[in-house]
Amino acid sequence: MAAFGHTFPFYSGPKPTFPMDTTSAIIITIFLTALVTFIIILPGIRGKMRLFWLLRMVTSLFIGALILAVIFSSKWSVGQVSTNTSYKAFSSEWISAEVGLQIGLGGVNITLTGTPGQLNETINYNEEFTWRLGENYAEEYAKALEKGLPDPVLYLAEKFTPNSPCGLHSQYRLAGHYTSAILWVAFLCWLLANVMLSMPVLVYGGHMLLATGIFQLSGLLFFSMATSLTPPCPLHLGTATLHTHRGPAFWITLATGEAQP
Repeated sequence: MAAFGHTFPFYSGPKPTFPMDTTSAIIITIFLTALVTFIIILPGIRGKMRLFWLLRMVTSLFIGALILAVIFSSKWSVGQVSTNTSYKAFSSEWISAEVGLQIGLGGVNITLTGTPGQLNETINYNEEFTWRLGENYAEEYAKALEKGLPDPVLYLAEKFTPNSPCGLHSQYRLAGHYTSAILWVAFLCWLLANVMLSMPVLVYGGHMLLATGIFQLSGLLFFSMATSLTPPCPLHLGTATLHTHRGPAFWITLATGEAQP
């Protein structure tokens, strides 16, 4: 929206956010339901086998839930910085805020949280821009410009556009697509392992668990290689520079991949 006189293009306000990522909440709910169902039928298992089956089921469900969670997680690469920065276009106002960047396999999530008591408004933004198959990152960025999102959000989002000289879009989009595909194969191996372990083919079940870990580690290797193709792009936000590093999703995948037998 264009500015007329002293009227500035202000965004209508922060979107209300669920205290937990909805995808993670759904995954947790599904696997907890499966665990409760198993616990209900557990008394039907006799003797020492009861504890063995309980430990095996809890471990298996935990691994499966983690694989799905990291596929949809936005915390493969993360960064956060406190800075003083300009707030919105056509305005000379500066704010003191925490700016966060979370990069996942399907896009980026940008947060902006201002120190309370500034500009007589609550500064709390949480915006997502995706490059999943069937979605257009450039269109989402164009809509963000039309809404008049704060400068720090638009600045970081612009760095990941296809036309940005940083090259982050092609780099992370490639990494996201192929790492996600590899992890889905790992999840399929996990499903097959559970089927085989419930049948008299335990050896093959163990092999599929091993394959699960191998595919997880292969996904990490590809992600690391793909995101290291170009030098890091400087992200200057007002008086500070934001640096990214490997996030929880990366390290959780590494830990569960190495833990496979």
